[in-house]
Amino acid sequence: MKTYLFLGVLIHFFAHGSCESDLPAPSQVMLAVPVEYSVGFKGRAFLMEANQMLPSFKAALSVEAINGKYACSLSVFLGEVKVWDSGHFTRFYTSEKCLLQLTTDGDLLLKGANEQVGWRTATHGQEVTIIEDGESNIGGRIEPLKMAEFQLSDRCDALGAETRSGKIAMYLNSGSWKHSYWEFKPSKNRNITFVQLGPKGLELFSHEHRKIAQIRSQRIEPLRFMSLGNGTGNLGLYYYSSEKGKFETSFQALNTTCDLPLACEPYGICTFSNSCSCIRFVKITEEKMRSRCGEGYRRGFCGREAEMVELGDVRTVLRNDPKRVNVSREECSSLCMDDCKCVAALYSSGKDGEGVRECFLYGLVRGVRQVDRGSGFNYMVKVPKGSGGGHGRSNNVRKWVLVMVGVIDGLIILFVVGGIGYYVIRKRRKNLAVDNTS
Repeated sequence: MKTYLFLGVLIHFFAHGSCESDLPAPSQVMLAVPVEYSVGFKGRAFLMEANQMLPSFKAALSVEAINGKYACSLSVFLGEVKVWDSGHFTRFYTSEKCLLQLTTDGDLLLKGANEQVGWRTATHGQEVTIIEDGESNIGGRIEPLKMAEFQLSDRCDALGAETRSGKIAMYLNSGSWKHSYWEFKPSKNRNITFVQLGPKGLELFSHEHRKIAQIRSQRIEPLRFMSLGNGTGNLGLYYYSSEKGKFETSFQALNTTCDLPLACEPYGICTFSNSCSCIRFVKITEEKMRSRCGEGYRRGFCGREAEMVELGDVRTVLRNDPKRVNVSREECSSLCMDDCKCVAALYSSGKDGEGVRECFLYGLVRGVRQVDRGSGFNYMVKVPKGSGGGHGRSNNVRKWVLVMVGVIDGLIILFVVGGIGYYVIRKRRKNLAVDNTS
């Protein structure tokens, strides 16, 4: 969304209700930035609040501790949910102060120390357009390409939702690697020009401004916002429940835990019981296991000796274009070994080996899930040489024992059966005791 639209959207939000405070032109609001870094610090000054409807809209100037620095941003909240932030794509890191300034000619700016400008609406001298969307009180369009993006804290990975000419897709990116895990395509291969959130769903339009498709809400209540969860990677449409006094989902792109790319941590695997286990390897002559998921693997493999280890009955929910088709499993492994930035490969031969043989390469080990035997997938992970006991390039594809995957499912079944058995035996003994007393 173009930044200059924000001021119009902000005015639209607060023009429909009275505000507890105002921001006349010219004016400025400042928050002091702590001298020393404090993990988890959040400073916030609310500037405006429309209090005639629930949930209310609020605007706030914020200072937040992120990655060893302090980020200064302007945020819009719907109730307690942040629906917009000036630092959504590019954070503004500053020291000493976080200053919001509205100039006489209508430019809204964020400034830091030494008058450094970190963000602006660039609306000086322009007429502000109020964008309206009927009963939903939602304004603005999402232009093609990037819709939303979140940086993940565990690595240099990022979640993103984007529109391309013929689809909407959600991605998990790692460096130059781009892996999708959900997509929606209009019928008849029609191209998408822009996307708009309406009261009844996410609407897709052609270049002629004609609606060509819609991801419909599953509730009659009007939609309030769309969110890409940075903890799960799931795309959701939300409405406000007056009965519960909170936002509820009316649509989710993914409804199964193991279909989510962030269901488990890196080098984790989502099992049939929707629980997470580490990908760990046990040598035949060695019982020692690594203490953490992927410990020792995350430093990358450029300049390091490595080998490929094959995991049976697992695959990844991440997708990309096949690197090569009609290749063998060994050739697929070699393709990953030849690229030091590749950390995993998926070889697909179709069910019972009767499909097209495809090789997919990955820049991260994420979204791995357990699948049924005979599904035609062979997932291979790159590990430091010697971790799997390999003795050379020609033998680098080796099957090792994948632990904990079946063990966790087995333990869950054992606990359930044991609990039922204990309950039945205890109840029977209690009944016998009652009969003897009688």
